[in-house]
Amino acid sequence: MLLAIDVGNTQTVAGVYRGEELSHRWRIATNKSDTADELRIRLKQLLASDDIAVHDVRGIALASVVPQLTLSWGSAIHRMFGKDMLVCSAETAGELFPTDYPNPREIGADRVADAVAAKELYGAPAIVVDFGTATNIEVIDAQGRFAGGVIAPGVETSATALFSHATKLGAIDLIDPHTAIGHNTEQAIQAGIVYGEADRVDGLVRRIFDQLGYETPVIATGGLASRVAAQSKTITAINPELTLEGLRLVFEACESNDC
Repeated sequence: MLLAIDVGNTQTVAGVYRGEELSHRWRIATNKSDTADELRIRLKQLLASDDIAVHDVRGIALASVVPQLTLSWGSAIHRMFGKDMLVCSAETAGELFPTDYPNPREIGADRVADAVAAKELYGAPAIVVDFGTATNIEVIDAQGRFAGGVIAPGVETSATALFSHATKLGAIDLIDPHTAIGHNTEQAIQAGIVYGEADRVDGLVRRIFDQLGYETPVIATGGLASRVAAQSKTITAINPELTLEGLRLVFEACESNDC
């Protein structure tokens, strides 16, 4: 079994692969102050909840955008499994992640994993829209190279900023209001955030199409992908497991190449 862990700023998603099949998946809150011991205890509980034995896990791959947790996860994994984990990066992805990016080391691990998985599953060219704490757009060009992308505030990040600065506006569920003209405050906020995010993504994707000179498949992933993608005119597929799939591919490539 392979344990894949995607550590985001707000949520952490972990999954267990049996071969190419994702057999178990968990989503938990990211706590940036967690120690290695706390992470180890939490992970043991997750595995035990689905009757997965520690000795059945043959490898661990991690994508993390939280540097202090990368170190804590490394310590937790080593103590729990007696082995080191693979930390996803442009370097460890190697030939799976060709790019002309001036400084590949600054590319987030989640962006690397998303690009690797998108190219493998959907071919090149392709665009990934990852709806997380930030809304990331990753561009794989017709030659299969990572060309760059866009990083913007995420849906919930924008919503939290609105609710914290506008004292008369309370938090609401970010769902489709089924009207562009809100007939109450709740609908007005939902239209602004949900439709606004979909239209922002569509606008950015169309700008990318114009710059590339051709259109591509657009794959949505991340926690709010399904809600926003339903309102988008450019998103062609939804794959909630894209980042974990990229981690699996990077791990297997490194295992084959003994890296």
